[in-house]
Amino acid sequence: MTKRGRFITLEGGEGVGKSTNVAFVEAWLKARGVEVELTREPGGTPRAEAIRELLLDPTQAEPLDSDAELLLMFAARAQHLSQKIVPALERGAWVVCDRFTDATFAYQGGGRGIASSRIAQLEQFVQKGLTPDLTLLLDMSPAAAKTRLEGRFRAQQTQRDRFEQEHESFFNAVRQAYLDRAIAAPERFTIINAEQSLDGVQAALASELEERLTQWR
Repeated sequence: MTKRGRFITLEGGEGVGKSTNVAFVEAWLKARGVEVELTREPGGTPRAEAIRELLLDPTQAEPLDSDAELLLMFAARAQHLSQKIVPALERGAWVVCDRFTDATFAYQGGGRGIASSRIAQLEQFVQKGLTPDLTLLLDMSPAAAKTRLEGRFRAQQTQRDRFEQEHESFFNAVRQAYLDRAIAAPERFTIINAEQSLDGVQAALASELEERLTQWR
């Protein structure tokens, strides 16, 4: 019988360096012989990516209702789980995902003010008890993240998506919701100071991954 794979998520607000560090985690695990399925949320499959486009579209002609936003997140997640995450775990691969349901509690719960109990109902309905084995939370003050993002937008000349257009108060609420979840589940969460140098962040990630790899193998 194939041993079930492990499910690792990276979380954090805008500008904390998730994309760079998700790639680092993938490479670190592959270098140690682990089969890795790299993915992201919202998205991860063609249909879920189409939902992602709706969620991130900055067009303001028709504002997206907060409940509609929440339901779209879980619609994309249901597709992602059934078509990619669960099959990968069942074949023994380790799934590394850029955001998962903790982001929903942080953004739609903390940021939008939707009750955690309502999100938890959808979580149970869609995930049927499946949760990450490890969540690496890249933590940074929204003010520092804003400075980093503005530099990126200038360098890449890219447009802000719908979430990136939110005010600092929104991101303060998102950060606090993330930290509250980390405090409530210390066995699953590891908080990484994302304001330190990239080398420092990746050294902290490697240390945590080394410890988990020893435990799980």
